[in-house]
Amino acid sequence: MMTLEEKLARLRTHRNSIHRYHRLLKTRLSDLEREYIESRLSEEREALVSLARTPFPIPFKMPPPEQQPQTFKPEVT
Repeated sequence: MMTLEEKLARLRTHRNSIHRYHRLLKTRLSDLEREYIESRLSEEREALVSLARTPFPIPFKMPPPEQQPQTFKPEVT
């Protein structure tokens, strides 16, 4: 399982690649170059969405039982 920092770094990398491909598409390109960049852009978007759908690896530590707050139990009358 990757750490939070690793996941955020991968998300940034995909986002930066998507921005780079968008900038490239605004330039003069041959049909072959445009086709290649559009396919790479599609792959980067899919990877970003796939990664974003996975749970964030945030560890939660439970305090020892003696330090946990008492739950409120209303009296039933």
